[in-house]
Amino acid sequence: MIKIAADKNAVLRLIDITRIYHQGPKELVVFRRANLAIYPGELVALVGPSGAGKSTLLHIAGLLERPDEGEIEIAGKDCNALNDAERTAIRRSDIGFIYQFHHLLPEFSALENIEMPQLINGLDAAEAKERSHQLLNMLGLAERAEHRPSQLSGGEQQRVAIARAVANSPKILLADEPTGNLDPETSDRVYRQLLELARLAGLSALIATHNMELARKMDRQLVMSGGELVDITNTGHLDPA
Repeated sequence: MIKIAADKNAVLRLIDITRIYHQGPKELVVFRRANLAIYPGELVALVGPSGAGKSTLLHIAGLLERPDEGEIEIAGKDCNALNDAERTAIRRSDIGFIYQFHHLLPEFSALENIEMPQLINGLDAAEAKERSHQLLNMLGLAERAEHRPSQLSGGEQQRVAIARAVANSPKILLADEPTGNLDPETSDRVYRQLLELARLAGLSALIATHNMELARKMDRQLVMSGGELVDITNTGHLDPA
């Protein structure tokens, strides 16, 4: 079990998080007093079997779901008492999300999809366009800027989604099996680019994955086990099953 001491330097802190789902008279305990801290520039892998609660943990960390008990801090800010509008504002400015499916807006180009969260966050249109071009170039997609999602391959779509997720320079990047819908070769290429971009930008990230080779390339590896988060870094026991 991971113990969390008071530390305002952490980008993300989950403190004694408990989440229980009720199915009729039965209780399904997803977490019981789970703890996590991620620091600036740190990339952390979250592994574990399907149904272990990885997605739920990411949703709680990303303020999309509220825990039954426990505290959430993002960049030193206590998020427990925030109302829905305040939580939305934090998600917009401080959190980047990447999912299995790209969720790009089909009627907009790759460039426009990356510009949009920046414009919503108040960035000047010219600056948003320049940064979006930079991100596309970094991900090898400069020539695809004006293409709509339907004109892109699966790997290209996901790379655009990565660029969109980091466009506002979030404090924490949360990724839920971000290449789960891609073939192994494309998945490996997209993952390499994701890690390279995160390192280059100094991002902190929590990435749920079944890719054990990828997990070993990150700073720490955590596994969901018995409702707790267990740090298995350097133990050699990196098996999601």
